[in-house]
Amino acid sequence: MSFLQKKRWQRRHLMEAFMKFIMRASLLIVAGSLGLILWIVVARGLPALSWDMVSKIPEGGYYMGKGGGILNAIIGSAYLASGGTLLAVIFSVPIALYLKTYLGDSKWGQYVRLSLDVLWGIPSIVYGAFGFALMITLGMRASLLAGIIILAFIELPIMTRAMDEVIRRMPVDLEHAALALGSTKFEVALRVVTRQMLPGITTAILLGFGRGIGDAASVLFTAGYTDRIPTSLMRPTASLPLAVFFQLGSPYPEVQQRGYAAALILTIIVLAVSLGSRWLSARLNKYTVK
Repeated sequence: MSFLQKKRWQRRHLMEAFMKFIMRASLLIVAGSLGLILWIVVARGLPALSWDMVSKIPEGGYYMGKGGGILNAIIGSAYLASGGTLLAVIFSVPIALYLKTYLGDSKWGQYVRLSLDVLWGIPSIVYGAFGFALMITLGMRASLLAGIIILAFIELPIMTRAMDEVIRRMPVDLEHAALALGSTKFEVALRVVTRQMLPGITTAILLGFGRGIGDAASVLFTAGYTDRIPTSLMRPTASLPLAVFFQLGSPYPEVQQRGYAAALILTIIVLAVSLGSRWLSARLNKYTVK
């Protein structure tokens, strides 16, 4: 090996060692950040977590340290996220099927995917401002229905793109075989593509639900906040993210600790949804053709 070749070899291995160090450091930063967040939320929220907190609505003087709980926020978040996810599924599944069956990788297909990516990246506060302007135009007040609609707008691009990525990995031979047997494109989409996209649908639903239940900015503008459990779609509703926000902003230490407890409940829900999506996706992948 010549002197120049030896120098090049040393330089390449030095670069590899440096990049490996950067990768490991980045991994440690991500894992450490997650661990630090969980430790702070658990350490500060667990002492304040009680049965009364998850089974009662706020009583008089709750935000000054008196009794009650955040059942209104837990149920409100469940209503908002479930309704928004259901509404988003109704529209995202047909869009994903149309992208695969009729548009494919055409110019219009790429344009639709780009539009979905842009919608995915729009901050939720912008969706909230859009929803607020729409409510003023239609003469609506802050309500459960308005919160559900705006969360559906937020979840739609997430769910559609998740389904689309799963469908695009489907073996092309399956589609060609079904078409060769005389099936129409609609029949292929309904009987072949839908079966293959089951893992994507499940993952998309859980991802959308996790995003919806953790969103604060959009529901602040559209769903409002109340200490009561909503009895109709036209009533305002509380949510866990806003319960965390309002309680942590309180000057009373007892209320601030309850805010961390609410954050702990929200974190547990989001972690459960994330782990559930992985488990269900792995189970359903067994029934798809590779």
